[in-house]
Amino acid sequence: MTPLAYRNSANKYAAVHTESVVEEASPHKLIQMLMNGFLMRVNAAKGAIIRSDFEEKSTQISKAVAIVGGLIDGVDTEKGGDIAANLLSLYEYINTRLFQASVDNSVEILDEVQSLMREIKQAWDAIPEMYQ
Repeated sequence: MTPLAYRNSANKYAAVHTESVVEEASPHKLIQMLMNGFLMRVNAAKGAIIRSDFEEKSTQISKAVAIVGGLIDGVDTEKGGDIAANLLSLYEYINTRLFQASVDNSVEILDEVQSLMREIKQAWDAIPEMYQ
């Protein structure tokens, strides 16, 4: 099997596995998965900037923006009150900064948004199972 054929097969397997995991995941777990995906995409974008691979940087930042869009869609401002409103504002700020990072090719801005998302994720991960 050629390296390309192997990679294609591995990608197909990974897609099926991911779809299976998503179908079985709780809403809480799905948010955790989105946050992990965001952190991975931002990390990949930082590497792309360092390598001067600006096409890959744009792809990864676009995926990170889409993930934040998914997180925004999951915020229930009616039930969540001020906490949800603040979280929504923070997600919108992160997206604004992602766009700026893309324009400026700024690893520093990506470090900032990655740090913000890690803080949100730590709080999310700390939610006791009984409230998930």
